[in-house]
Amino acid sequence: MKRGLFHLKEHKTSAKQEIIAGLTGFFTIVYIIAVNALILSEAGMPLEGAMLATILTSFFGCLIMGLWANAPILVVPGMGINAMFSYTLVHSVGLTWQDALGVIVISGIVFTVISFTKLTKIINNAIPNTLKEAITIGIGLFLILIGLENGHIIERGEQSIVALGNLNDPQVLATILTLIFGLILFIRNVKANFLWTILIGTAIAFLFDILPNGTNQSLSIESYAEIFFAFSVEHWATLPFLIAVFSITMVVVFENLGLVGGLVNLAERPEKFRKAFQANGISVFLSGIFGSSPTVASAETTAAISAGGRTGLTAITSGILFLIVIFFIPYVNIIPSNAIAPVLIIVGGLMVQNIKNLSFRDLSEAFPAIFIITMIPFTYSIADGIAFGFIMFAVLKLATGKVQKVSLPLFIIASLFLLNYIIQFIS
Repeated sequence: MKRGLFHLKEHKTSAKQEIIAGLTGFFTIVYIIAVNALILSEAGMPLEGAMLATILTSFFGCLIMGLWANAPILVVPGMGINAMFSYTLVHSVGLTWQDALGVIVISGIVFTVISFTKLTKIINNAIPNTLKEAITIGIGLFLILIGLENGHIIERGEQSIVALGNLNDPQVLATILTLIFGLILFIRNVKANFLWTILIGTAIAFLFDILPNGTNQSLSIESYAEIFFAFSVEHWATLPFLIAVFSITMVVVFENLGLVGGLVNLAERPEKFRKAFQANGISVFLSGIFGSSPTVASAETTAAISAGGRTGLTAITSGILFLIVIFFIPYVNIIPSNAIAPVLIIVGGLMVQNIKNLSFRDLSEAFPAIFIITMIPFTYSIADGIAFGFIMFAVLKLATGKVQKVSLPLFIIASLFLLNYIIQFIS
């Protein structure tokens, strides 16, 4: 590619440095292909098709980020939001996965409109930081719960909601061993630690003779044909669909606001924020078209930036590498749950660390945050967790004479959530 396209000299970098950074970032985030596909398959989507959707979504997300924003940010389906897609929209709300993809498409359109207008600043200022942080923490706990459940470390209890799994079960032992290795690799900052965790977990499953049944001999495009452009907006006028659009939009907007802002600052290019945020909006829209849960600016981008990535060439390099992985899709069926569960647990733990940013001095803000954090995993619904927190925030501020602390957008949001529950109660 031409040097002038990415302004390499202006960014004090070189094509070699950018490509190396792209390679580094890719091997740090490549685990998302298997993890995201497996979570999407929980919604009923064919596994191979979900893998191809994840790859194509990541490729185009990185491509748009590289060409439009010229930023070294890797754009891939987000952890936590993929769980919201499968476990909340499909399992809890009752949407089909085609409807859920329709929700993503419309959310992407709304996100894109927000990113190209002044609404970005308005919405960002309308929601208190306490609630934003609580959403991240709650999603982190949700991921930990899913990881523990998928790894069979916890199970449905006979005398309690959950109970400790059978420690004599080979799957439980395999998950615990993989988690220990994964934590060691992560804490020691080993490059591509999540990829190594998945490989080690697969090897442990092989030794314990608990590997899934073999691999597919060839790549089946037919399974992806079921997913590509399969989104449905047939039920767009129903309340569950609209609430789902609203919830997904809020999560992706807030998460990307924080991630993009932090990453462009880390790359010492804060002026790239607006275009990078816009690239994310367009990428979320394409996620629904290609058949995946929404994309986010990956936190693993820090590895690429630390390796010297400063321009869009870094993102494009990673995107191209995602395409190459297509040839290895048939072998993903061999990856066992004990190899994926520890990744979910560790990522969830990283998100929970945001609790250090919370202030509990004002109880009218502390309790809504606590409810968001607890209700997301306890209800198995990110949308319900956010709803309870927002409604409680508005009610407590009004009841304590602090109505000026409730912005009009936040009051409208809380009212819509409350209206949804009233309608459910009546019906």
